[in-house]
Amino acid sequence: MCANPPAIDTANDYGRFVHDATTPRPLRERFLERFVRCAAGLYCFGAGIACFVHSDLGVPPWDVFHTGIAKITDLQLGTIIIIVGLFLLVLWIPLRIRPGLGTIMNAVQIGLVENFMEDVLPDSRMLAARVAYLAAGMLFIAFGSGLYIGAELGSGPRDGLMIGLNARFGISIRLARTIVEIVVMVTGLALGGSIGLGTFVFAFGIGPMVQVAMAALRMSPSLADETTGEALET
Repeated sequence: MCANPPAIDTANDYGRFVHDATTPRPLRERFLERFVRCAAGLYCFGAGIACFVHSDLGVPPWDVFHTGIAKITDLQLGTIIIIVGLFLLVLWIPLRIRPGLGTIMNAVQIGLVENFMEDVLPDSRMLAARVAYLAAGMLFIAFGSGLYIGAELGSGPRDGLMIGLNARFGISIRLARTIVEIVVMVTGLALGGSIGLGTFVFAFGIGPMVQVAMAALRMSPSLADETTGEALET
């Protein structure tokens, strides 16, 4: 674990972390540990989305899109998350991005967990409880992101889209993320989704929180990196 987290840069932090995770260590290296970290992180992520939904104070930009589709199809939100994730993987093909094991897990597990947690979590109209759900959603998603990105098993379908735009067209990750999230949010609004306080809390707060989580949950360097470092020292 890193005792001193790096300085927070809200403009580029989240995209930079995910970009680094697209060049993962060899699959067999500490595989069980990384698989468990990835699965636990994605569970937290799905639970975080469910918390946002139960807060009824607004959901993250991508989930504005997902909830918009859910309203017109009458499907569960988690099911829509899975369908959209798998569709986005098709868009990876012209962007020439290769998915990892974590990519497939991300596309499926988050939606399954969201469906499960929506049925488990109790509803509340009390403002204090709704704010608590919002805060829990932020913590779950930040912690989950630190786990699953740090596992280095591949980026998620939505993160990979902005990384692909960066690699294929030279668009900065910051700009690519902004464009994609604005487009999906506006589309979601047109489909019947809604925004609220939670949408803006997520947009402006998740970057710094993920940065802290990444620093706290970072795995030790890969064997390849350690070998390279030793070679440079000799």
